[in-house]
Amino acid sequence: MYIPHYHRQPDPGATQALIDTHPLGAWVVQARDGLLANHVPFLLDRARGPHGTLLGHVSRANPVWRQLVGGVPSVVMFQGPQSYITPGWYPGKADHGEVVPTWNYVVAHAHGVARAVDDALWLREFLMRLTATHEATQAVPWAMTDAPAAFVDKLLRAVVGIEIPIDRLEGKLKASQDEAMPDRLGTVDGLMAQGNPTACAMASLVQAALAPRARD
Repeated sequence: MYIPHYHRQPDPGATQALIDTHPLGAWVVQARDGLLANHVPFLLDRARGPHGTLLGHVSRANPVWRQLVGGVPSVVMFQGPQSYITPGWYPGKADHGEVVPTWNYVVAHAHGVARAVDDALWLREFLMRLTATHEATQAVPWAMTDAPAAFVDKLLRAVVGIEIPIDRLEGKLKASQDEAMPDRLGTVDGLMAQGNPTACAMASLVQAALAPRARD
């Protein structure tokens, strides 16, 4: 991923937090017949490896897990808040007119060699953990034990686990850092005026990134 120095996310913890809050990853694998792409909800296990390990699962009918032989490389892309940025928010539009639209976003790319885990106990423990993570905000959290045991066992046989130890973790925060300071402040005001959660989330990122402009 191309990352100008002013868009590089300097905090690995923030990049890991992005994975936690936006766990649906776009997973791309170099397979025998070309690239395979799948969208998988991952859990990040920070305790395993210098950058953590991604844990997920796919349908047994999905051919991707049978392609994971010989150490094929993978990349998983996670995307956080993103927003179109209009130059109409920039004071520079009236001052000199040398402004154009852009797009702000924050992403994480996790690189590593994936392996399939065809183990019922591993899958059961992982899916219980995955479920508990995402049910934690529910008023009455659902648990795997709420479903009939035979039904759960049947579904477990229909999936295969995925582990991706992260060899390289990249974070990119494109939050108007390369714009003039008045235009950055105008972007914050413009995004906040939109009032929707996505725009407000991006406004917070632009606000947090306010610093003297730097360029490659």
